[in-house]
Formats: sequence, C-alpha cells, structure tokens
Amino acid sequence: MEAKAIARYLRVTPMKARRVVDLVRGKQANEALAILQFAPQAASEPVYKVVASALANARQHADKAGVAFNEDDYYVTEARVDEGPTMKRFRPRAQGRAYRINKRTSHVSVVVGTEEKGGDQ
Repeated sequence: MEAKAIARYLRVTPMKARRVVDLVRGKQANEALAILQFAPQAASEPVYKVVASALANARQHADKAGVAFNEDDYYVTEARVDEGPTMKRFRPRAQGRAYRINKRTSHVSVVVGTEEKGGDQ
C-alpha cells in the first residue's frame, strides 16, 4: 500500500530542496523523519512536513481499507522536487539601473510505500 503527499509553491529554491530530499530517498519513513528533524538546512522543515503528511495519508488509507498499519513497514519510495513558478523582483542599483532578482519556488512530492514497492526502484 502506498500514499503520497505534495507541497506546492514552497518558497525554497529547487536546487536547495533537492539536496534535502536526496538525504531521505529510499530510507525508512521514521528514519527519514529523524534525519529531517535534525538536518541544518532550511528546506528540511517543509520536506519534513511533506513526509509526515504522506505517512499520515498512508495511515488513513490503511484505516479505510481495514488493514493493520505499522509505521516501520513504510519507506520513502519516491521523492521528487519540481520547479514551481519564479517570482521576478527588481532591485535598484547605481545610476538608475535595476537588476532582476528571481525568487524561485518548488513543488515537493513524496510517496511512501511498503518495502516490496520500494525494492522496485
């Protein structure tokens, strides 16, 4: 059984978010949450929330199906960071010029599943 969660329009650059997501891809869900809780990167907090949400979604699916739920059986089978829309801002510079600043956003997708599903990748 698998479940997924998506966080869209996160105000963290995709490159920085991918560094954090790479830490937890393929790990057991509880271990991934522990890693993210103590990771020093700023992107680890929203990624933690997405992984926790995916685990909660798995619990809901198991309750709905009447299947016993054990958190230790779930792994982060898929974790992806896609680029969201970029907000374009302008910073005034010397002699009347303006430089553009790109404020990038991310879409983070996490899928948790049981061990059999995780072995496919």
